[in-house]
Amino acid sequence: MTIHDLPAVNAMLNGLSAVFLMAGFVFIKRGNKSAHRKCMVAAFGTSVVFLAGYLTYHTYLGVVLHLGPTRFVNPAWLRPIYLVILFTHTLLAAAIVPLILMTLHRARKQQFDRHKQIARWTWPLWLYVSLTGVVIYLLLYQIYPQNTAA
Repeated sequence: MTIHDLPAVNAMLNGLSAVFLMAGFVFIKRGNKSAHRKCMVAAFGTSVVFLAGYLTYHTYLGVVLHLGPTRFVNPAWLRPIYLVILFTHTLLAAAIVPLILMTLHRARKQQFDRHKQIARWTWPLWLYVSLTGVVIYLLLYQIYPQNTAA
């Protein structure tokens, strides 16, 4: 494995996080608190590993290779759609971090009423960020592979 494999690894981690989030939702709706807790902790863990891989990859691109992020150029008709997905993903990825930490903290402190109040916002935003991370990877590297980082 090389540094250039990290985008694929990161997409898999995002996808796995989404699977854990969806499973956790199903478990809590069925009243299985133990399985819900395990899935949500697993979603958090995969998201943390993703973040480490993401930062490593982009730091390597910038510091070692002196390159910027890969730009989505072609097809031109899809670029505005891609940029909307990327913008909302990036904005919500930054916003979701404190929400995730507050949601997990409230669960850990067994403040389940307060946990549920914030989880109603955290869960769909976190799921959106995880799923759009996979979509961005697929568009940028698989479906419409772009030239090297610009």
